[in-house]
Amino acid sequence: MEQQEYAVGATRVATGRPDGRTGGTGRRTTDALLAVREPAAGPAPEAVSGPRADAAPTRPAPEPGAASALSPDPGLLRLAHWFAAATPGTADDLCAASFGLYPARHLGAPAEAAPDADVSWWHGPTAHATAALRSREPRPVGGLRRARRDASALPVVRSGAKPGRPGRHRKPERTRPVPGAQDRSGQDLPIPAPALPVADVSAPALPVVDLPVVDLPAAERRIAARLLLAHPLVTASGPHADGFPLIRRHRDWLVERFDALLGYRLVVGPWHARLCKAGLGPGAARRLEHPATGAPFTPAGYAQLALALALLVDAPEQLPCGRLLDAMRAAAPGLAAGPADRAMALAALADWQVLGDLPADPADPAVRAAVLTVDRELARAVPAGPPALADDAADLIRRAADAEPATAVRRLLAETPAVLDADLPEDRSAWLHEHRLSGPAALADFLGLETELRTEGVALLDPADELTDLVFPGAGPLPQAALLLLERLVEEVRPLPGESTTGGDVPIPDALIDGLLGDIADEYGLPARWRRDYLADRTALRRDALDLLHNLGLITPTPRGSRPPGWLLRPPAARYAPAPDFHPVPGTGRHSRPAPAGAREQRRA
Repeated sequence: MEQQEYAVGATRVATGRPDGRTGGTGRRTTDALLAVREPAAGPAPEAVSGPRADAAPTRPAPEPGAASALSPDPGLLRLAHWFAAATPGTADDLCAASFGLYPARHLGAPAEAAPDADVSWWHGPTAHATAALRSREPRPVGGLRRARRDASALPVVRSGAKPGRPGRHRKPERTRPVPGAQDRSGQDLPIPAPALPVADVSAPALPVVDLPVVDLPAAERRIAARLLLAHPLVTASGPHADGFPLIRRHRDWLVERFDALLGYRLVVGPWHARLCKAGLGPGAARRLEHPATGAPFTPAGYAQLALALALLVDAPEQLPCGRLLDAMRAAAPGLAAGPADRAMALAALADWQVLGDLPADPADPAVRAAVLTVDRELARAVPAGPPALADDAADLIRRAADAEPATAVRRLLAETPAVLDADLPEDRSAWLHEHRLSGPAALADFLGLETELRTEGVALLDPADELTDLVFPGAGPLPQAALLLLERLVEEVRPLPGESTTGGDVPIPDALIDGLLGDIADEYGLPARWRRDYLADRTALRRDALDLLHNLGLITPTPRGSRPPGWLLRPPAARYAPAPDFHPVPGTGRHSRPAPAGAREQRRA
């Protein structure tokens, strides 16, 4: 991939804040709250047309101290009440619509052979890799891998040797001394005369190899676009500071392409870049998680997050922790929340760098006097949706995902693992059929992805596993158990060629899931010493494995109101199946059901 081959530029931001502060990313406001709060009077803030990336930004003058009373923003306070009254699934969709800070999610491994566009996922080439035999290093935290321009990061390739190391039997190569170089004694090293080449008529002529010419600006733009789609809020001193100079260098092109292809608004200031994503509609399976523990946010946690933001957009730069917690209780006394919900909200704000370093336990009364560093610029940049224009939570979710068919389908292609025709309204499905080749190809070129066209829909794949928040297949007991469950489910319930399926999905018997997971835990979990909670509590293993497959769009729950409720297997799940076998051998585990007598006799025949 091109983003792995080139550096992000020579400009580097040291640890800490660019202007010497200990919290936030700067003091210059780059954008207002977008229909939540009107911008303050004064000179227009710098947005896209600011100084170039190669120019050193000047430190802005300090602002006067804020008033002692914390006044909540009305729009965000209203949003907090919507969160508190929402169900868990609706709260996740509301967070995606109002904040738009979700990362892209793509499947990784491509199919073994390039399939034809008329081939079904159910019976086409697969990208199967057995979980038990899969050896994979866990991906480093931080998303996109960093690329360096220095020579130490480049592989050393020598004749007869593997990249990165010389041959074991090869003598060290002699290096020609550099003019003016000195040895350890200080004497000038002699420069030998160059030897004249001697023609060897018996030796065959070496072939001339034309190396591909790579457009470096195009590679840099692709790195910046992928970084923004994976991390919609990039700061000059955050974990992705190496890519921030690239974003500023190509901001004009990025602003135009994101707006033309996806309808996203990109704001690039001197200290941060914000890609304002739109929501993906109801049931998008996107949720916010605790940055350290991975625990999912509850509606009460979302409400405390919106409430804290409502107070921080106009808060002073130095704010005692106890004062913020008291203001949160006073601003919305009717919102029921516990210390854990407030702690999760503050942890998310610290992860976004809206707040500086947090105490060990913000809810502990002993640390109420701890002073928090507030970055109002980032606090105003977090909201992406317009809660002041919506009537309720459902209206805000609908407004955020509302777009013309071309833009709506491109957003799904860029953000989700696969887009199925059966899930699209009639106008969007018609656009996808009309632009089946050109539509995905434009996004694939923009983001460095691979297109997979099948009968049921389209998927954009990322073999580098960088442009996704969920890597599958991945390392660890849970991804391996989910992969083993998925391949066995496909073998059991995959439709035969010629069979029609309603909407492309296939029902999964509930008892089959329990039996397969029991076999998997016995055959793989005990020898591999999986986590004790998964081995002792099969319910937890079932819940987490199905949740992972659902978030990847490989299974989906049955429609609401179905009795009994269950799960449906989606066509992209067959990408991870072994070679098709329409008469599989019944399982031999103690949880497996024996095959009927007729099936056994037919198989012997």
